[in-house]
Amino acid sequence: MSQAAPLDYRVAPGGQLQGRLRVPGDKSISHRALLLGAIAEGETQVEGFLSGADCLATLAAVRALGVAADMPAPGRVTLKGRGLEGLKAPAAPLDLGNSGTAMRLLTGLLAGQDFISTLTGDASLSRRPMKRVIEPLSTMGARIESKNGTAPLTIHGVRPLKPMRYQMPVPSAQVKSALLLAGLYAGGYSWIKEPGPSRDHTERMLQAFGHDCLREGNWVGIHGGGPLRAAHIEVPGDLSSAAFFLAGAAMTPGSELVLENVGVNPTRDGVIRLLRAMGADIRFSNPRFSGAEPVADLSVRGGTLHGTDIGAELVALAIDDIPAVLVAAAAARGVTRVRGAAELRVKESDRLQAMQVGLTALGVPVELSQDGISVTGVERFRGGEVQSHADHRIAMAFALAALRAEAPLTILDCANVDTSFPGFVAMAAGAGLGIAAAERRAA
Repeated sequence: MSQAAPLDYRVAPGGQLQGRLRVPGDKSISHRALLLGAIAEGETQVEGFLSGADCLATLAAVRALGVAADMPAPGRVTLKGRGLEGLKAPAAPLDLGNSGTAMRLLTGLLAGQDFISTLTGDASLSRRPMKRVIEPLSTMGARIESKNGTAPLTIHGVRPLKPMRYQMPVPSAQVKSALLLAGLYAGGYSWIKEPGPSRDHTERMLQAFGHDCLREGNWVGIHGGGPLRAAHIEVPGDLSSAAFFLAGAAMTPGSELVLENVGVNPTRDGVIRLLRAMGADIRFSNPRFSGAEPVADLSVRGGTLHGTDIGAELVALAIDDIPAVLVAAAAARGVTRVRGAAELRVKESDRLQAMQVGLTALGVPVELSQDGISVTGVERFRGGEVQSHADHRIAMAFALAALRAEAPLTILDCANVDTSFPGFVAMAAGAGLGIAAAERRAA
């Protein structure tokens, strides 16, 4: 079978962002709705589901585990849950594509099953670190085979697992969520200590499915056993998808944009806090709750930004959004310094290095350190080519950089944007970005 030609973005310089947008459903919440719906009792309905490649890989995985799951309409999934003990051994390895969230969360869930399963992924996912879930799950009694701490993972599940008290070395919602899912299969209470805040979507969604988590300071606790009750989950717009438009509009004078129905969970609103610290005019309207998640419409007006210092705590609340923030910083007055961001080196790409290389190509002064980056803003970016390293968030961040460029930009290897933001090009073009996607012709 012939490989598809690489997909690049070609973006015209200048312009402004205008209008009202509704970004796709939240990826983190979509993953969790599928996994908890699969082990709940009864029929779970998910509205606003993100039909990107990552979440579709999780959907295929729960089907392979014996769950009847239908998509009767775009953005809607119906699951007939099998209860905590009803999953079936998959007939083949579960291919999770590029999704680190799916792999880590499923590792936790499958650790408590009474069968053997194998998780695989693409080349990028197979390089990402999995020891951070393998080691604590092993202390609970599961046996997990890996290739030097990376995928593929073969999980020899155990039921019941041993309850545990575990102190996470770095904040990670994915690790925490994997351990909470495993804790549902433990004989007693399991406790996880976070060294800093991380997304609490799993805790909120467990509550929606009728299973409370306990909170004592930085410790999160969960008791084994169920049942989980089927729920109706409304997935809000993904703040990490909205982040690119927030940053692009904020750094471009004359832009005026409204992003509707965006999740504004306080454990992941770091991008809003950071852009506001840089002087961005971002306002909330129509605040409400969508299930257990806070939602609002976000209005942003373009203006002049200034540099700021970004420490580890805010990095943790904006871990997926730092590429967008760095593009805004590159257009701001003064210097923006990011520290405590070593986690960005083990994402779909080494995002610190990818941003350093890309911004330097655009004429922006950048200094890189082991756990951070410093960016000195410029009035206008140069045009030219930027390599995305097949990382969806790098690709989208540099696409929006064209708003402040003086010549066209070409962003290379952008096909993976569909993992998190299907329809990105059409939405960005509709808001005023001069963007088009094109297959690269062979030399």
